[in-house]
Amino acid sequence: MNVFILNAGRCGSTTFIKACQHISNYSAAHESNIKKPGSLRLSYPANHIEADNRLSWFLGRLDRQYGNNAVYVHLQRNTDDTVKSFLRRSHFGIMKAYREGIYMTDNPDSPAAFVEDYINTVNTNIRYFLRDKTHKMDFSLEQAKDDFRKFWELIQAEGDIESALGEWDIPYNKSEPV
Repeated sequence: MNVFILNAGRCGSTTFIKACQHISNYSAAHESNIKKPGSLRLSYPANHIEADNRLSWFLGRLDRQYGNNAVYVHLQRNTDDTVKSFLRRSHFGIMKAYREGIYMTDNPDSPAAFVEDYINTVNTNIRYFLRDKTHKMDFSLEQAKDDFRKFWELIQAEGDIESALGEWDIPYNKSEPV
């Protein structure tokens, strides 16, 4: 069964996959299909764990392809910390796409409120997508080690759980201060 780590970004998805790479009965990758078009975008091998914040824009297609035959994890982080992290990266990536492609503005009146709007929009879309899914869990970055143990049990993971838990002590993909 495939596993999808759905998230808005800036909430530990890179670390999540680093931890999952200690699981022996699943493959795991972060944003592995971001440049693939069409049906290839959601084509993952069986028993694969994928974290990609852009999946929130493909939820209809994800439902059509995997439906209730996958495990879905809604990964979140404290909103204030997520906003601060995104503000340090607002000039590129998903924030630039949201600002210029969705809101059609280069200079929002309140950058923090704008980022919070993005986070709330994505999390609302994910919650709506998950409303009828059987195999799902909420995962909080602030409770990562406890939640990862629950995740491990949910997917019946095999491997080195202690090394996996140790990954949560290492800051990966950290935003640099402005």
